[in-house]
Amino acid sequence: MYATISDLLRDLFGLNIPLPIQTFGFMMALSFVGAYLASSSELKRMEANGLLKPFMVKQKVNEPVLLLDFVTAVIIGAFIGFKFLEMVLDYESLVANPQKFILSGKGSWFGALLGGAYAYYQKKKEADSLKGKEFKIVEVLTHPHELMGNIVGIAAIGGILGAKLFHNLENIDELMADPIGSLVSFSGLTFYGGLIVAAIGIIYYVGKHGIGAWYICDATAAGLMLAYGMGRLGCHLSGDGDWGIDNLMPKPEWLSAFPDWVWAYTYPNNVLNEGIPIAGCVGNHCNQLANPVFPTPLYEAVVCIGLFGLLWAVRKRFTIPGTFFMFYLLLNGIERFLIEKIRVNTTYTIFENKITQAELISSAFVLISVVGLIVLISNHKKKVA
Repeated sequence: MYATISDLLRDLFGLNIPLPIQTFGFMMALSFVGAYLASSSELKRMEANGLLKPFMVKQKVNEPVLLLDFVTAVIIGAFIGFKFLEMVLDYESLVANPQKFILSGKGSWFGALLGGAYAYYQKKKEADSLKGKEFKIVEVLTHPHELMGNIVGIAAIGGILGAKLFHNLENIDELMADPIGSLVSFSGLTFYGGLIVAAIGIIYYVGKHGIGAWYICDATAAGLMLAYGMGRLGCHLSGDGDWGIDNLMPKPEWLSAFPDWVWAYTYPNNVLNEGIPIAGCVGNHCNQLANPVFPTPLYEAVVCIGLFGLLWAVRKRFTIPGTFFMFYLLLNGIERFLIEKIRVNTTYTIFENKITQAELISSAFVLISVVGLIVLISNHKKKVA
Protein backbone atom coordinates (compact mmCIF):
# COMPACT_ATOMS: atom_id res chain seq x y z
CA MET A 1 0.00 0.00 0.00
CA TYR A 2 0.99 3.60 -0.50
CA ALA A 3 0.25 5.97 2.35
CA THR A 4 1.81 8.82 0.37
CA ILE A 5 2.50 9.62 -3.26
CA SER A 6 6.19 9.34 -2.39
CA ASP A 7 5.66 5.68 -1.44
CA LEU A 8 3.94 5.05 -4.76
CA LEU A 9 6.70 6.73 -6.80
CA ARG A 10 9.36 4.83 -4.86
CA ASP A 11 7.74 1.44 -5.37
CA LEU A 12 6.68 1.83 -9.01
CA PHE A 13 9.52 3.89 -10.45
CA GLY A 14 12.34 3.72 -7.89
CA LEU A 15 12.17 7.50 -7.37
CA ASN A 16 12.87 8.75 -3.86
CA ILE A 17 11.06 12.11 -3.86
CA PRO A 18 9.71 13.13 -0.44
CA LEU A 19 6.35 14.82 -1.00
CA PRO A 20 3.80 15.93 1.64
CA ILE A 21 0.93 14.46 -0.38
CA GLN A 22 -1.14 11.58 0.96
CA THR A 23 -2.37 9.11 -1.62
CA PHE A 24 -6.00 9.20 -0.51
CA GLY A 25 -6.07 13.01 -0.52
CA PHE A 26 -4.51 13.04 -3.99
CA MET A 27 -7.09 10.59 -5.35
CA MET A 28 -9.90 12.54 -3.72
CA ALA A 29 -8.68 15.70 -5.48
CA LEU A 30 -8.65 13.80 -8.78
CA SER A 31 -12.19 12.60 -8.10
CA PHE A 32 -13.36 16.22 -7.80
CA VAL A 33 -11.66 17.00 -11.11
CA GLY A 34 -13.43 14.07 -12.75
CA ALA A 35 -16.80 15.13 -11.34
CA TYR A 36 -16.17 18.71 -12.47
CA LEU A 37 -15.41 17.72 -16.06
CA ALA A 38 -18.34 15.31 -16.37
CA SER A 39 -20.86 17.68 -14.77
CA SER A 40 -19.67 20.71 -16.77
CA SER A 41 -20.08 18.71 -19.96
CA GLU A 42 -23.64 17.79 -18.98
CA LEU A 43 -24.60 21.38 -18.12
CA LYS A 44 -23.28 22.51 -21.52
CA ARG A 45 -25.32 19.78 -23.24
CA MET A 46 -28.46 20.76 -21.33
CA GLU A 47 -28.02 24.40 -22.32
CA ALA A 48 -27.41 23.46 -25.97
CA ASN A 49 -30.66 21.44 -25.91
CA GLY A 50 -32.61 24.36 -24.45
CA LEU A 51 -33.18 22.73 -21.05
CA LEU A 52 -31.17 25.43 -19.27
CA LYS A 53 -30.68 29.06 -20.16
CA PRO A 54 -27.97 31.61 -19.32
CA PHE A 55 -28.84 34.18 -16.68
CA MET A 56 -27.67 37.57 -15.48
CA VAL A 57 -25.42 37.79 -12.43
CA LYS A 58 -24.65 41.05 -10.63
CA GLN A 59 -20.96 41.82 -10.24
CA LYS A 60 -19.20 44.66 -8.44
CA VAL A 61 -16.74 46.69 -10.51
CA ASN A 62 -14.07 48.97 -9.02
CA GLU A 63 -15.18 48.17 -5.49
CA PRO A 64 -13.09 50.30 -3.08
CA VAL A 65 -10.63 48.56 -0.77
CA LEU A 66 -11.67 49.03 2.86
CA LEU A 67 -9.69 48.85 6.09
CA LEU A 68 -11.20 45.43 6.77
CA ASP A 69 -9.82 44.20 3.43
CA PHE A 70 -6.33 45.30 4.46
CA VAL A 71 -6.62 43.61 7.86
CA THR A 72 -7.95 40.38 6.36
CA ALA A 73 -5.25 40.27 3.68
CA VAL A 74 -2.47 40.89 6.21
CA ILE A 75 -3.76 38.17 8.57
CA ILE A 76 -4.02 35.61 5.75
CA GLY A 77 -0.65 36.61 4.31
CA ALA A 78 0.99 36.41 7.73
CA PHE A 79 -0.44 32.95 8.35
CA ILE A 80 0.74 31.67 4.97
CA GLY A 81 4.19 33.13 5.54
CA PHE A 82 4.26 31.74 9.10
CA LYS A 83 3.67 28.22 7.83
CA PHE A 84 5.35 28.35 4.43
CA LEU A 85 8.81 29.42 5.57
CA GLU A 86 8.72 26.80 8.33
CA MET A 87 7.72 24.19 5.74
CA VAL A 88 10.84 25.06 3.77
CA LEU A 89 13.08 25.01 6.87
CA ASP A 90 11.58 21.85 8.37
CA TYR A 91 10.42 19.96 5.29
CA GLU A 92 10.93 16.56 6.92
CA SER A 93 8.29 17.26 9.58
CA LEU A 94 5.85 18.40 6.91
CA VAL A 95 6.37 15.22 4.88
CA ALA A 96 6.07 13.00 7.95
CA ASN A 97 2.63 14.33 8.96
CA PRO A 98 1.20 17.20 6.86
CA GLN A 99 -2.06 17.59 8.85
CA LYS A 100 -0.29 17.67 12.21
CA PHE A 101 2.28 20.15 10.91
CA ILE A 102 -0.32 22.55 9.46
CA LEU A 103 -2.56 22.47 12.54
CA SER A 104 0.29 22.82 15.02
CA GLY A 105 1.62 26.09 16.40
CA LYS A 106 4.90 25.45 14.62
CA GLY A 107 5.94 28.23 12.25
CA SER A 108 8.30 31.09 11.47
CA TRP A 109 7.54 34.57 12.85
CA PHE A 110 9.96 36.06 10.32
CA GLY A 111 7.94 34.32 7.60
CA ALA A 112 4.75 35.78 9.10
CA LEU A 113 6.28 39.28 8.91
CA LEU A 114 7.27 38.76 5.26
CA GLY A 115 3.90 37.29 4.33
CA GLY A 116 1.94 40.05 6.04
CA ALA A 117 4.08 42.78 4.46
CA TYR A 118 3.72 41.29 0.99
CA ALA A 119 -0.06 40.98 1.40
CA TYR A 120 -0.27 44.63 2.52
CA TYR A 121 1.81 45.70 -0.50
CA GLN A 122 -0.46 43.84 -2.94
CA LYS A 123 -3.63 45.23 -1.35
CA LYS A 124 -2.17 48.77 -1.36
CA LYS A 125 -1.28 48.34 -5.03
CA GLU A 126 -4.88 47.28 -5.74
CA ALA A 127 -6.30 50.25 -3.80
CA ASP A 128 -4.06 52.72 -5.68
CA SER A 129 -5.16 51.29 -9.03
CA LEU A 130 -8.81 52.02 -8.15
CA LYS A 131 -8.30 55.69 -7.35
CA GLY A 132 -10.48 57.90 -9.54
CA LYS A 133 -12.51 54.95 -10.84
CA GLU A 134 -16.25 54.83 -10.32
CA PHE A 135 -17.70 51.98 -8.27
CA LYS A 136 -20.65 50.33 -9.99
CA ILE A 137 -22.64 47.14 -10.15
CA VAL A 138 -23.06 45.54 -13.56
CA GLU A 139 -24.98 42.51 -14.79
CA VAL A 140 -22.98 39.84 -16.59
CA LEU A 141 -24.45 37.06 -18.74
CA THR A 142 -23.49 33.78 -17.09
CA HIS A 143 -23.87 30.23 -18.40
CA PRO A 144 -24.87 27.40 -16.03
CA HIS A 145 -21.61 25.50 -16.51
CA GLU A 146 -19.68 28.57 -15.34
CA LEU A 147 -21.02 27.92 -11.84
CA MET A 148 -19.19 24.59 -11.65
CA GLY A 149 -16.15 26.09 -9.93
CA ASN A 150 -18.30 27.29 -7.03
CA ILE A 151 -20.33 24.08 -7.07
CA VAL A 152 -17.18 21.98 -6.70
CA GLY A 153 -16.05 24.24 -3.85
CA ILE A 154 -19.38 23.75 -2.08
CA ALA A 155 -19.21 20.01 -2.73
CA ALA A 156 -15.67 19.80 -1.36
CA ILE A 157 -16.39 21.71 1.85
CA GLY A 158 -19.86 20.31 2.45
CA GLY A 159 -18.84 16.84 1.38
CA ILE A 160 -15.87 16.60 3.73
CA LEU A 161 -17.79 18.13 6.64
CA GLY A 162 -20.73 15.80 6.08
CA ALA A 163 -18.49 12.78 5.63
CA LYS A 164 -16.63 13.46 8.87
CA LEU A 165 -19.87 14.23 10.72
CA PHE A 166 -21.55 10.97 9.74
CA HIS A 167 -18.37 8.96 10.37
CA ASN A 168 -17.87 10.42 13.85
CA LEU A 169 -21.52 9.87 14.73
CA GLU A 170 -20.97 6.25 13.76
CA ASN A 171 -17.69 6.00 15.69
CA ILE A 172 -18.09 8.14 18.81
CA ASP A 173 -15.43 6.11 20.65
CA GLU A 174 -12.76 7.04 18.08
CA LEU A 175 -13.74 10.72 18.29
CA MET A 176 -13.52 10.77 22.09
CA ALA A 177 -10.18 8.95 22.10
CA ASP A 178 -8.52 11.29 19.58
CA PRO A 179 -10.70 14.32 18.73
CA ILE A 180 -8.11 16.21 16.67
CA GLY A 181 -6.88 13.15 14.81
CA SER A 182 -10.42 12.02 14.01
CA LEU A 183 -11.44 15.42 12.67
CA VAL A 184 -8.43 16.21 10.47
CA SER A 185 -7.53 12.76 9.15
CA PHE A 186 -8.36 11.99 5.52
CA SER A 187 -9.33 8.49 6.61
CA GLY A 188 -12.77 7.85 8.04
CA LEU A 189 -14.93 9.60 5.46
CA THR A 190 -18.52 8.42 5.14
CA PHE A 191 -19.59 8.90 1.51
CA TYR A 192 -23.31 9.17 2.18
CA GLY A 193 -22.80 11.84 4.82
CA GLY A 194 -20.78 13.88 2.35
CA LEU A 195 -23.31 13.33 -0.43
CA ILE A 196 -26.27 14.47 1.68
CA VAL A 197 -24.64 17.62 3.10
CA ALA A 198 -23.05 18.61 -0.23
CA ALA A 199 -26.35 18.09 -2.09
CA ILE A 200 -28.21 20.43 0.28
CA GLY A 201 -25.59 23.15 -0.20
CA ILE A 202 -25.46 22.79 -3.99
CA ILE A 203 -29.24 22.74 -4.50
CA TYR A 204 -29.57 25.89 -2.39
CA TYR A 205 -26.78 27.62 -4.32
CA VAL A 206 -28.04 26.85 -7.85
CA GLY A 207 -31.61 27.61 -6.80
CA LYS A 208 -30.54 31.21 -6.17
CA HIS A 209 -29.61 31.37 -9.86
CA GLY A 210 -32.87 29.90 -11.09
CA ILE A 211 -31.56 26.41 -11.92
CA GLY A 212 -34.05 23.71 -10.97
CA ALA A 213 -32.96 21.10 -8.46
CA TRP A 214 -33.73 18.20 -10.80
CA TYR A 215 -31.56 19.62 -13.57
CA ILE A 216 -28.51 20.02 -11.36
CA CYS A 217 -29.11 16.57 -9.86
CA ASP A 218 -29.27 15.01 -13.34
CA ALA A 219 -26.21 16.96 -14.51
CA THR A 220 -24.05 15.79 -11.61
CA ALA A 221 -25.27 12.18 -11.29
CA ALA A 222 -22.72 10.54 -13.59
CA GLY A 223 -19.91 12.67 -12.17
CA LEU A 224 -20.85 11.58 -8.65
CA MET A 225 -20.53 7.93 -9.61
CA LEU A 226 -17.13 8.58 -11.19
CA ALA A 227 -15.94 10.54 -8.14
CA TYR A 228 -17.03 7.76 -5.82
CA GLY A 229 -15.19 5.13 -7.84
CA MET A 230 -11.99 7.19 -7.93
CA GLY A 231 -12.28 7.90 -4.22
CA ARG A 232 -12.57 4.18 -3.48
CA LEU A 233 -9.45 3.59 -5.55
CA GLY A 234 -7.72 6.02 -3.20
CA CYS A 235 -9.04 4.00 -0.24
CA HIS A 236 -7.55 0.84 -1.70
CA LEU A 237 -4.18 2.33 -2.63
CA SER A 238 -3.68 3.89 0.80
CA GLY A 239 -5.29 1.13 2.88
CA ASP A 240 -7.46 3.52 4.88
CA GLY A 241 -9.54 0.89 6.69
CA ASP A 242 -12.47 0.57 4.27
CA TRP A 243 -11.61 -3.04 3.55
CA GLY A 244 -13.75 -6.14 3.85
CA ILE A 245 -14.17 -8.91 6.37
CA ASP A 246 -11.62 -11.71 6.77
CA ASN A 247 -11.39 -13.90 3.70
CA LEU A 248 -9.67 -17.23 4.36
CA MET A 249 -11.39 -19.03 1.50
CA PRO A 250 -9.29 -20.31 -1.44
CA LYS A 251 -9.39 -18.17 -4.56
CA PRO A 252 -12.06 -19.44 -6.95
CA GLU A 253 -11.04 -20.91 -10.29
CA TRP A 254 -12.70 -18.14 -12.30
CA LEU A 255 -10.25 -15.65 -10.75
CA SER A 256 -7.17 -17.72 -11.59
CA ALA A 257 -6.01 -15.22 -14.21
CA PHE A 258 -5.84 -12.46 -11.58
CA PRO A 259 -3.28 -12.00 -8.77
CA ASP A 260 -4.17 -13.34 -5.32
CA TRP A 261 -4.68 -9.85 -3.84
CA VAL A 262 -7.76 -9.37 -6.01
CA TRP A 263 -9.46 -12.05 -3.90
CA ALA A 264 -7.82 -11.66 -0.49
CA TYR A 265 -5.35 -9.02 0.71
CA THR A 266 -3.52 -8.13 3.91
CA TYR A 267 -3.03 -4.44 3.02
CA PRO A 268 0.70 -4.24 3.86
CA ASN A 269 2.01 -0.77 4.75
CA ASN A 270 -1.53 0.54 5.20
CA VAL A 271 -1.84 4.18 6.24
CA LEU A 272 -3.59 3.29 9.53
CA ASN A 273 -0.79 0.98 10.70
CA GLU A 274 -3.44 -1.67 11.38
CA GLY A 275 -2.45 -5.26 12.02
CA ILE A 276 0.88 -6.88 12.84
CA PRO A 277 4.46 -5.70 12.12
CA ILE A 278 6.02 -6.60 8.78
CA ALA A 279 9.36 -8.35 9.27
CA GLY A 280 12.30 -6.25 8.15
CA CYS A 281 10.19 -3.19 7.35
CA VAL A 282 11.55 0.22 8.34
CA GLY A 283 9.45 3.39 8.21
CA ASN A 284 6.18 4.93 9.33
CA HIS A 285 3.83 2.32 7.88
CA CYS A 286 5.13 -1.15 8.61
CA ASN A 287 2.04 -3.16 9.50
CA GLN A 288 -0.23 -5.52 7.64
CA LEU A 289 -3.45 -7.26 8.60
CA ALA A 290 -3.08 -10.54 10.44
CA ASN A 291 -5.62 -12.21 8.15
CA PRO A 292 -6.34 -11.46 4.50
CA VAL A 293 -9.60 -9.63 3.82
CA PHE A 294 -11.84 -8.92 0.85
CA PRO A 295 -10.37 -5.84 -0.94
CA THR A 296 -13.79 -4.17 -1.08
CA PRO A 297 -12.49 -0.68 -2.03
CA LEU A 298 -11.00 -2.22 -5.18
CA TYR A 299 -14.29 -3.93 -5.99
CA GLU A 300 -16.21 -0.70 -5.53
CA ALA A 301 -13.71 1.26 -7.62
CA VAL A 302 -14.04 -1.17 -10.53
CA VAL A 303 -17.83 -1.44 -10.28
CA CYS A 304 -18.52 2.28 -9.84
CA ILE A 305 -16.19 3.43 -12.60
CA GLY A 306 -17.95 0.84 -14.77
CA LEU A 307 -21.35 2.19 -13.66
CA PHE A 308 -20.14 5.68 -14.59
CA GLY A 309 -19.55 4.35 -18.10
CA LEU A 310 -23.07 2.94 -18.15
CA LEU A 311 -24.61 6.18 -16.87
CA TRP A 312 -22.67 8.23 -19.38
CA ALA A 313 -23.79 5.97 -22.22
CA VAL A 314 -27.52 6.14 -21.40
CA ARG A 315 -27.82 9.67 -20.00
CA LYS A 316 -29.40 11.12 -23.15
CA ARG A 317 -32.27 8.62 -23.00
CA PHE A 318 -33.60 10.15 -19.77
CA THR A 319 -35.72 13.07 -20.94
CA ILE A 320 -37.87 13.56 -17.82
CA PRO A 321 -36.10 15.84 -15.29
CA GLY A 322 -35.05 13.94 -12.19
CA THR A 323 -35.34 10.43 -13.60
CA PHE A 324 -31.65 10.16 -14.45
CA PHE A 325 -30.70 11.09 -10.90
CA MET A 326 -33.17 8.53 -9.56
CA PHE A 327 -31.54 5.91 -11.78
CA TYR A 328 -28.17 6.90 -10.30
CA LEU A 329 -29.58 6.56 -6.76
CA LEU A 330 -30.91 3.11 -7.63
CA LEU A 331 -27.54 1.88 -8.93
CA ASN A 332 -25.64 3.51 -6.08
CA GLY A 333 -27.97 2.09 -3.44
CA ILE A 334 -27.87 -1.46 -4.81
CA GLU A 335 -24.08 -1.42 -5.19
CA ARG A 336 -23.46 -0.13 -1.69
CA PHE A 337 -26.02 -2.42 -0.03
CA LEU A 338 -24.44 -5.50 -1.63
CA ILE A 339 -20.83 -4.57 -0.81
CA GLU A 340 -21.76 -3.98 2.85
CA LYS A 341 -22.31 -7.74 3.18
CA ILE A 342 -18.55 -8.35 3.01
CA ARG A 343 -17.29 -5.02 4.33
CA VAL A 344 -16.08 -4.10 7.82
CA ASN A 345 -18.31 -1.42 9.34
CA THR A 346 -19.95 -0.31 12.56
CA THR A 347 -23.34 -2.01 13.01
CA TYR A 348 -26.57 -1.11 14.78
CA THR A 349 -29.03 -3.59 16.25
CA ILE A 350 -32.52 -3.03 14.86
CA PHE A 351 -35.22 -5.61 15.64
CA GLU A 352 -32.47 -8.03 16.67
CA ASN A 353 -30.74 -7.66 13.29
CA LYS A 354 -27.28 -6.21 12.72
CA ILE A 355 -27.32 -3.43 10.14
CA THR A 356 -24.84 -0.71 9.16
CA GLN A 357 -25.43 3.00 8.62
CA ALA A 358 -24.63 2.55 4.93
CA GLU A 359 -27.17 -0.29 4.61
CA LEU A 360 -29.86 1.93 6.11
CA ILE A 361 -29.09 4.84 3.80
CA SER A 362 -28.57 2.70 0.69
CA SER A 363 -31.88 0.94 1.34
CA ALA A 364 -33.54 4.34 1.65
CA PHE A 365 -31.92 5.40 -1.64
CA VAL A 366 -33.29 2.35 -3.44
CA LEU A 367 -36.77 2.98 -2.05
CA ILE A 368 -36.63 6.71 -2.86
CA SER A 369 -35.39 6.00 -6.38
CA VAL A 370 -38.17 3.51 -7.18
CA VAL A 371 -40.89 5.76 -5.76
CA GLY A 372 -39.29 8.80 -7.38
CA LEU A 373 -39.19 7.18 -10.82
CA ILE A 374 -42.86 6.17 -10.55
CA VAL A 375 -43.97 9.63 -9.40
CA LEU A 376 -41.87 11.59 -11.93
CA ILE A 377 -42.94 9.44 -14.88
CA SER A 378 -46.57 9.48 -13.77
CA ASN A 379 -46.60 13.28 -13.38
CA HIS A 380 -44.97 13.69 -16.78
CA LYS A 381 -47.62 11.53 -18.43
CA LYS A 382 -50.37 13.62 -16.83
CA LYS A 383 -48.82 16.84 -18.14
CA VAL A 384 -48.58 15.63 -21.73
CA ALA A 385 -51.98 13.89 -21.69
